[in-house]
Amino acid sequence: MAYWLLKTEPEEYSYSHLEKDGEGVWDGVNNALALKHLRTMKIGELAFIYHTGKERQVVGIAEVVSLPYPDPKLDDAKRVVVRLKAVQKVKHPVTLSEIKLDSHFENFDLLRLPRLSVVPVSEFYWQRLLQLTKSDRLIQSFS
Repeated sequence: MAYWLLKTEPEEYSYSHLEKDGEGVWDGVNNALALKHLRTMKIGELAFIYHTGKERQVVGIAEVVSLPYPDPKLDDAKRVVVRLKAVQKVKHPVTLSEIKLDSHFENFDLLRLPRLSVVPVSEFYWQRLLQLTKSDRLIQSFS
């Protein structure tokens, strides 16, 4: 199973919006590398939802519930979207500052490629983020 970190502007579409909607379309991705990552997503994979802007923190966990498909709002087969469903808010939001201060994240793409909106998360980084969010039991229910 692959894991992800998906960035969103909370003013545009926050984790709370996803919770309220139950499911939502993850769209608006323009970057070629981010789109490449989006195209590899599979049903059942999990993603941290990261609020950008003033918040800059991991706030929730979502599950991929569709394979990638062309964005129906655009006339461009390269621009894909996936559907996500809310799983849970994290118990303790983890800020970008906390991640930067943790030596475990030295090579994490969130820090190496800060403008990337779809970031792959290795099993190691996933588990470490779960520890920091105090959501470490969540993974058991999805294994």
